[in-house]
Amino acid sequence: MDLNEKCAVFGVYGTGLDVSRLSFFGLFALQHRGQESSGIATTDGEKIYCHKGMGLVPQVFNEEIIKSLPGYIAVGHNRYSTSKGSIFKYAQPVEEKDFVLVHNGNLPSVKALQDLLKSDADVDEKCSDSILMAKSVQHFVDLGMNLPDAVEKAYPFWTGAFSVLIMGKRELIAVRDYSGMRPFAMGTLNGAYVFASETCAFSGMEAKFLKAVPQGGMIVVDEKGVREKQLREAVPKLDVFEFVYFSRPDSTLLGQSVNEVRRRFGEELAKEFHPDVDVVVPVPETAIPVAIGYSQKSGIPFDMALVKNRYIHRTFIQPEQHLRDAGVKMKLVPLPQALSGKRVIVMDDSIVRGTTSRQIVKAIFEAGAKEVHFVVSSPPIRYPDFYGIDTPLQKDLIAANKTKEQIREYLGATSLHYLSYSGMIKAVGVPEELLSTSCFTGIYPIDIHERAKDITKLDEMI
Repeated sequence: MDLNEKCAVFGVYGTGLDVSRLSFFGLFALQHRGQESSGIATTDGEKIYCHKGMGLVPQVFNEEIIKSLPGYIAVGHNRYSTSKGSIFKYAQPVEEKDFVLVHNGNLPSVKALQDLLKSDADVDEKCSDSILMAKSVQHFVDLGMNLPDAVEKAYPFWTGAFSVLIMGKRELIAVRDYSGMRPFAMGTLNGAYVFASETCAFSGMEAKFLKAVPQGGMIVVDEKGVREKQLREAVPKLDVFEFVYFSRPDSTLLGQSVNEVRRRFGEELAKEFHPDVDVVVPVPETAIPVAIGYSQKSGIPFDMALVKNRYIHRTFIQPEQHLRDAGVKMKLVPLPQALSGKRVIVMDDSIVRGTTSRQIVKAIFEAGAKEVHFVVSSPPIRYPDFYGIDTPLQKDLIAANKTKEQIREYLGATSLHYLSYSGMIKAVGVPEELLSTSCFTGIYPIDIHERAKDITKLDEMI
């Protein structure tokens, strides 16, 4: 699997709570959604305080920094670059004169925002989509609007996928695109209100899930309480890839346990593909429940015969050349004792470029396996994402350019099987019309505008 995570947002409104500390642990729980930068902003009603930096949450924050962020409202962000680059300039929260903004998602087109802000001297082609979104809200605040009205006025110019939190000096605003492409949850904690990209952020702090932020909706929390407004008619289309790979297994999406959905992926795969093999081996971490489901349904033993280095996360020290050449072996170590002489099913969540999958197959054969059957818990990825996943161009997606047999040959696998599209939908357990499946089908529910020219429509799925 060589897709990169999107981003995470977290927010809390509550007097008497240590909101910066809660935000730290919320972002820590959401670390899987972005490892390049992290940031937290707070307000005490008079001033906004902010700290952000490059690296993982524990690298960016310490006890002294947390204590320097006082107040009763906070927002936080973990980032993986989906727009522009991986530099400090694009770390969030985005700071404006009157508020800060954090954003999970991506706008495939920013032309409407650029046209709105063409007279702003600070706007240029280096501005990320998130920066432009923040500047559009500030634009309407400068015209005399209060913050909620300014957000409502700016909303039509945000052409893409977004789960956004905006913190003024005395209010917290949550707003979501009309499809709800990225997950966005609201909860309660000791009379306070919390918001997070995934429900897994709530469990560690014993917050109670209240509901999903409505698609096309805005929620405002301030001293008057909570109020909600529909800014655009909802057309629900949660990205199915949240179930396949991105969300943590202990999160709940559309009422479905992510872990249970992945286990059902494995059950569906066992119905579709059952070679005569000795052991089922997952590629950690997302494929583990898939392999368990496959093993339970098929009766083939399960073994964690690939060991993941849990501390291989993003580092600022580049490995020297022969370690770079080792590739996947820095992250995954096969166990010869569990693989030697065995016919193996190795299970992964997806194949993107195919380079990582090829290294995994090679490593398992080198560990002594007789056969390596590569099984994937999603259909072929044939189209790029424009909604917040860092996917390659279509020309670099292996399934957009090779047949299934050609992919098998490239991987060096004994056989190759993808979960069928119908099997994936069945396992998710919600109606297909509530999901975005653009990476598999090329059907983009939110208009991608000028990016449509980057897409070549392909024949039916392989």
